[in-house]
Amino acid sequence: MSINQDDARKVAHLARIAVDDAQLPALAERLTGILHFMEQLNEVDVEGVEPMTGVEPMRLKRRKDVVTDGGMQDRILSNAPNAREGFFAVPKVVE
Repeated sequence: MSINQDDARKVAHLARIAVDDAQLPALAERLTGILHFMEQLNEVDVEGVEPMTGVEPMRLKRRKDVVTDGGMQDRILSNAPNAREGFFAVPKVVE
């Protein structure tokens, strides 16, 4: 499959990319190259290969699903420019 200049113009329009008419042949050629590479990937035999999330088999670290307050209220409020009674204090914006 190959992309012509009209198809490249349409792809650029759909992607909201401004492409000059002089650049359309190069864009069409690059898109055609991408499609040829995808066709090569489709030729690879992947029968019996399980999908993976990474190159190393790893289990995700698990933690107990418990509700906590985080235990860092003092550290978090220390970053606030103004805090009162354990809460962020903000200026009044509605009268």
